[in-house]
Amino acid sequence: MWQDVKMLNAISSALFALVLLALVASGLWWVAQRPMFTLHTIRIESASDMPLEKVNALTVRATAVPRIHGNFFTADLTAVRAAFEAVPWVRKAMVRREWPDRLVVKIEEHKALGTWGEDGKLLSQKGDVFTANLAEAEDDGELLEFDGPPGSEKQVVARLALFRQWFAPIKLEPESVVLSNRYAWTVRLDNGMTVELGREQGDAILKERVARLVAAYPQLMERLQGKIESVDLRYPNGMALKADGLVLAAMNGKKK
Repeated sequence: MWQDVKMLNAISSALFALVLLALVASGLWWVAQRPMFTLHTIRIESASDMPLEKVNALTVRATAVPRIHGNFFTADLTAVRAAFEAVPWVRKAMVRREWPDRLVVKIEEHKALGTWGEDGKLLSQKGDVFTANLAEAEDDGELLEFDGPPGSEKQVVARLALFRQWFAPIKLEPESVVLSNRYAWTVRLDNGMTVELGREQGDAILKERVARLVAAYPQLMERLQGKIESVDLRYPNGMALKADGLVLAAMNGKKK
């Protein structure tokens, strides 16, 4: 083998290339460790045209900054993103490097719509359940109340939008929307009236049930001249009412 000149040349070239790569890598590592590349600035921006309302420097310093390691070259952007997404009110974070010593973090905040369940968590306008200071959320206005089986959050938020449309003709707004474990809908309106709509059977059936109440509501209020506690619309051709603790009317048909 030692007399094979071509093979010796090939081995020599390979060894030289390995040494050269090692030197280049060592040089790059040395350059990357220079103090000039230490992260000196983390700039936080809003991901939208609106300024950030809930995320502030104090919470970022307390929650995200201690979890950021490395310099401009070595910082793990995935870990940085996760650190910021652990900050209260942050829905999503996008991170990029800015030469030579800066990270730029664009943040999308949660917008609270109401509370979810009984454990103090919040539900966002996009149907995400998150944990944040309840008092801060209430600063923006009264929160609605929601509940439902795990994984149904976005479905409940979508239904809220429809319920608002359907009850608008009688100038009533939902204050609470609950989807039971049996997937039955209950809505409490801002006049205190609770409406039982029954199990999920598609938009058309639920809309027809609400329309039945909307059509009868002016006459009901005129005749009863008082607060209606609840309306049960789970009958195929009518409804049952409760006012002042008494069941006042029930229509034929089995509940759905």
